[in-house]
Amino acid sequence: MAPPPHQRALLLFPLVFLLLAPPRADAWGKEGHIMVCKIAEKYLSEKAAAAVQALLPESAGGELSTVCPWADQVRWHYHWSSPLHYANTPQVCNFKYSRDCHNSRGEQGMCVVGAINNYTEQLYSYGQKTSYNLTESLMFLAHFVGDVHQPLHVGYEDDEGGNTIVVHWYRRKTNLHHVWDVSIIDTEIKDFYNKSMDTMVEALKTNLTGGWSDDITQWENCENKRATCANE
Repeated sequence: MAPPPHQRALLLFPLVFLLLAPPRADAWGKEGHIMVCKIAEKYLSEKAAAAVQALLPESAGGELSTVCPWADQVRWHYHWSSPLHYANTPQVCNFKYSRDCHNSRGEQGMCVVGAINNYTEQLYSYGQKTSYNLTESLMFLAHFVGDVHQPLHVGYEDDEGGNTIVVHWYRRKTNLHHVWDVSIIDTEIKDFYNKSMDTMVEALKTNLTGGWSDDITQWENCENKRATCANE
């Protein structure tokens, strides 16, 4: 059975991040999150797109991509949300929910994978009477699906997702996390896409409908279809 419309859209977010090739701090940066959502919007079913339009705040102007950086902008106001942007592993290259999905106080489910599962579940209540703020659920979900596909957002606790690894990006001294979040994308847009984010988005869309389209079936299949494929 095919996954529900909003999950189908969720499943297509991952590839975009893998293509961009980017932590703990800000995760992608504003441009990365906007680009992912611009690409994902075209894969929404008619029903899912209508739900998104109904849930978007007026300030979004009908564009999902405009609210995708929102979760970074409110993380200092919603202090509890800070650990939802990443997951740490104990120096191993695999993720285990029971071991790794918790905050610094040991509260289970407080990591980016738990957040994706939680906000997906909340959005299942769309169209029903609910106590959830589904507008915020949508904005959190769109952002966290982006975060989980930035490699250093699911990384080693010891180096704080690459934030303590000092590197040079061309002439600029920075850290590995920031290179993935911002520097790669900024340089790519400037050097290869005439400083146009929209041009880069169109190029990625071409790859999605060409080179990587055969992989979609694999992305759509996982054990926990009721929630998400975030564990995998």
